Amino acid sequence: MKINKWLDVTMTIEPNMMVYKNLEAKKPTIITRANYETHEHYESSISMDMHTGTHIDMPLHMIKDGETSDTFSLDYVNGKCFVIDLTQIEENHIEKAHLEPYEAQINAGEIVILKTKNCLKDEFDFDFVFLAESGAQYLLEQGVKSVGIDALGIERSQPEHPTHKILLGNHIYIIEGLALKAIEEGPYKLLCLPIKIANVEGLPARALLKPL
Repeated sequence: MKINKWLDVTMTIEPNMMVYKNLEAKKPTIITRANYETHEHYESSISMDMHTGTHIDMPLHMIKDGETSDTFSLDYVNGKCFVIDLTQIEENHIEKAHLEPYEAQINAGEIVILKTKNCLKDEFDFDFVFLAESGAQYLLEQGVKSVGIDALGIERSQPEHPTHKILLGNHIYIIEGLALKAIEEGPYKLLCLPIKIANVEGLPARALLKPL
């Protein structure tokens, strides 16, 4: 019997990991509070930004008075998805025209994951590939319930942040920081489980894919 294994597409949290714009404030800090030389047990603490590594954006992140994690449902980021391989595009922005050839694979009520050249780099690229406004609008019109990408941000260099606002303003959740280097294009089941934290604008998450 063939068993499809879960493929882990989560960034590993570690002190020297890649973070957005290489900002020191976004790097996690792990502190050992007790070890076997000083105590009879071992314990540690972690301090990190909500948007470090693989995480989910809540509407409040880019929309004033937007909803927080308190209204978030796991249904938004779990279920059938399709990984679109866009590593071949020359542009550093994903437009509607790049997504239209996949219309048959972009289904209402499902999840779209965008694999780009971002996943091939080990250091933060300030010119990273992002989802442009026209691409976000197209995904909204197709009725997707969430969008994932291998960048630590889904957009840049767009005044007023239209990509975030188009998606989050219509309850389309954004999963950023997916580790997609080894993932092939095609249909998958996505399992995305964020940490349960009250009233925040972003949630660190563990994300896995299983081929369908």
